[in-house]
Amino acid sequence: MEQVAVVGSMSDPRLGFIGLGIMGRPMARNLMKAGFSLVVWNRSRAGIDELVAEGALEAANPRAVAQASDVVVTMVGDVPDVEDVALGRDGIISGAHSGLVHIDMTTISPDATRQIAERLAEAGVRMLDAPVSGGEPGAIAGTLSIMVGGEEAVFERCRPVFEALGKKIVYCGPSGSGQVVKLCNQVVVGLNNLAVCEALVLCVKSGVDPRRMLDAIGAGAASSWAVLNLAPRMLDRDFRAGFKVEHQLKDLDHALATANAAGISLAGTELVRDLFALLTAEGLGEEGTQALVKTLEAEAGIEVGG
Repeated sequence: MEQVAVVGSMSDPRLGFIGLGIMGRPMARNLMKAGFSLVVWNRSRAGIDELVAEGALEAANPRAVAQASDVVVTMVGDVPDVEDVALGRDGIISGAHSGLVHIDMTTISPDATRQIAERLAEAGVRMLDAPVSGGEPGAIAGTLSIMVGGEEAVFERCRPVFEALGKKIVYCGPSGSGQVVKLCNQVVVGLNNLAVCEALVLCVKSGVDPRRMLDAIGAGAASSWAVLNLAPRMLDRDFRAGFKVEHQLKDLDHALATANAAGISLAGTELVRDLFALLTAEGLGEEGTQALVKTLEAEAGIEVGG
């Protein structure tokens, strides 16, 4: 393993990246393409080996990533994963140094984000919550939509990092605000996905060619990312994951918990959450979210494409 040195200049910052999965790997690659020096760590070898072969340096753990970086980006699974890499025994906090920024791009609960940010702040580390939308295609293309919470001055300092990863970058407010906006995004995405599934089932059950239906509505008020991207995959029976069922379920659980804490009910979100939970219980959590159509197909006794 190549040794990495502690650095401190933000004029030419060294970046750390933790979490090299479906989203993290292409995001890290885009940072290197933009000219950033990168130090990486991941729980499994595959992501590390790919990025090191392309010029990244490997660190032994999140603490070593922090020690060698000015900004550490994390893209992991859920609250426990962020807590572990940020606050764990060999976490980012144990490698804290002056000026260090932690950008967490995982979608987690706003409350958990604020708690982690407070713990990091005690060690002198500033944290931005910056979840993304756009899935694997957006991560690969560098066209993600990025919603950022935290101190605005820290956000501006890190803007070049975000510009290497996304096309739409919005500062949303104080700590946790980025997560709130992302959960709003997931509510819309989940319900839009369900609407597409219902339209396809209705169309096929009524004897009309679903591809003609999509051609017609795709140019009108009903058009959406789901109509243009997920519906064709449903018809082609392509359920490969750009964004996994189990991850959508996790996000909707966070949205409902946030709504409950705010004293409001989200009836549509509860419904689509339960459908994703059904898919997960059937062992389909690793499939793409377009697999939602399978829950409606089973009830209707049809298959919309093939």
